[in-house]
Amino acid sequence: MTRLSEDELIATLFAPLAGPGGLGLRDDAAVITPKPGHDLVVSKDMLIAGVHFFAADPPDAIARKALRVNLSDLAAKGATPVGFLLGLALPTDWTSEWLKDFARGLGVDARDFGCPLLGGDTVRTPGPLTLSVTVFGMAPSGRMVPRTGAGPGDLLYVSGTIGDAAIGLRLRRQDRLDTPWIAVLGEAAAAYLRDRYLLPRPRLGLRAALQAHASAAMDVSDGLAGDLGKMLALAGLTADISVDGVPLSEAARAALKLSPDLIETVLAGGDDYEILCAVPPMNAKAFEVSAKNAGIAVTRIGTSHPGEGAPRFTDPNGAALALAVRSFAHF
Repeated sequence: MTRLSEDELIATLFAPLAGPGGLGLRDDAAVITPKPGHDLVVSKDMLIAGVHFFAADPPDAIARKALRVNLSDLAAKGATPVGFLLGLALPTDWTSEWLKDFARGLGVDARDFGCPLLGGDTVRTPGPLTLSVTVFGMAPSGRMVPRTGAGPGDLLYVSGTIGDAAIGLRLRRQDRLDTPWIAVLGEAAAAYLRDRYLLPRPRLGLRAALQAHASAAMDVSDGLAGDLGKMLALAGLTADISVDGVPLSEAARAALKLSPDLIETVLAGGDDYEILCAVPPMNAKAFEVSAKNAGIAVTRIGTSHPGEGAPRFTDPNGAALALAVRSFAHF
């Protein structure tokens, strides 16, 4: 099958995804004009086949994941998406059909999340498929939620459920475990966990609640234990977290019941892309109500307090868990 040239693939596959600021992808730059009284919020993530996703994953899902992990950063900052730039390094065996499916998936999420394509670059690489996405968002001036703003006594919340994607990754890798829990878990639960790894859920619906009520926030990409430690350390704080209070899906609970050693995977495995935030006690009720109105579950997992060292995670009996690894490292 004849491949499209770079100009052809831009014109036929990617130009239809462009927003007004992308100028039809006919220029060397895009134009973004923030609304009056708003700041531009920018974030960038790269994804590489074999590191951040499986090369055999469906191309539409790869495209959607690349955009969604970046949108998750905007969500944690309380920012509204404006658009994105795409850097696409294609291996030598790419096909036009693969790229059409990739563009289709990208277009679905660009439309659904209100984040049009603004431009980018496409190159050939002798290495694995590599994607680079830069997202632009807007937040009211001075209202972007920083990672650094937590205070002593702030209540700590996470959105959604924790650990699903990390367990899903183990399922994808078909790791050998101590018990045959995969067979016992059932295909429906296993499929749910695998899908949570394949397609993150950026919590953009939380941005109003975060803007109004949170002192600090970040998305959980490298594991709850490690990311909580990063956020609190920036403010000279730590916390004590009971694992009983960490929100889990029914599938994750079932997996943990069959194989309790998965608790480290749940807490430190990464790829949750949920929102972790600190909320002053006086704002807690309003934050919970705002999140509920947005249709996003949030769970209070602890309270920050002054101290050095990583947050301490305890079992139901109050004994500290010895976590050999606290963060998932892509580097």
